[in-house]
Amino acid sequence: RLVPSLCNHTCSRVRTMSAARTLASKAAARAAHRSAVRTAYTQSKDTFDSVFNRFATHRACAVLRTPTAAAAPKAMAAAIDGGFKIAEFTLTTPGCLDTLADFRAKYDGRVMVGCGTVMSTLECEAAMDAGAEFIISPILIPSVVEWCVARNIVCVPGCQTPTELHAAHALGAPIQKVFPGVAGAMAWVKAVSAALPMLKLNPTSGVDLDNAGDYLKNGAFGVGLVAPLFQPDAIAAENWDQIQANAVKVIANVEAAGPYVAK
Repeated sequence: RLVPSLCNHTCSRVRTMSAARTLASKAAARAAHRSAVRTAYTQSKDTFDSVFNRFATHRACAVLRTPTAAAAPKAMAAAIDGGFKIAEFTLTTPGCLDTLADFRAKYDGRVMVGCGTVMSTLECEAAMDAGAEFIISPILIPSVVEWCVARNIVCVPGCQTPTELHAAHALGAPIQKVFPGVAGAMAWVKAVSAALPMLKLNPTSGVDLDNAGDYLKNGAFGVGLVAPLFQPDAIAAENWDQIQANAVKVIANVEAAGPYVAK
């Protein structure tokens, strides 16, 4: 028969061991869940390389932001008909993920489709669930970059200074978006790309139908076309022919610059 003090000690030890096993079990379950979530979105190295190489080849991305869900598919289809091979649907557009999913199904293998204005890892998951092939953010959010890097997903975070751009590169972002526009425009891009050749600069603001090719010739890895391509008045008037004509013009300038050549 155990004396009371020994009984209390033994019971306490049993409870401690039981609690430890419970905590260990919960920790293992959380680890398994994290592993499953990561595996669900992880891309192969070949897929990562394919996405990156298509950016390097085509070098121009149509960046769509429309006030209505109805306008989005028509506007982007016009840009694709005009020659764009990379399409970005921003989360600020109503119905963005539904439209993205539809375009991925329709153009898979012919046009690369991704999601922009992604601000959190939850939005990364939603974008990937919809079929996004790449992730773009307007600012540098380390958790988003790290999430993508861990899963072999091409991400393009927005940065404005050389310090931000290099920080994005150091985190593992293979392409860095120059946003918003910078004073000096393409001269700034030329200077930064020359000083920091490891960067892959992708300016958007300040890029228009006429100067897109000049940005590429002056050190930009790629460019994004927003309002100059998707003119608000053309979208309001449902003038899809104008958007297609804009696309034809800018793609001709981009193609004249040729594919990206690594420094």
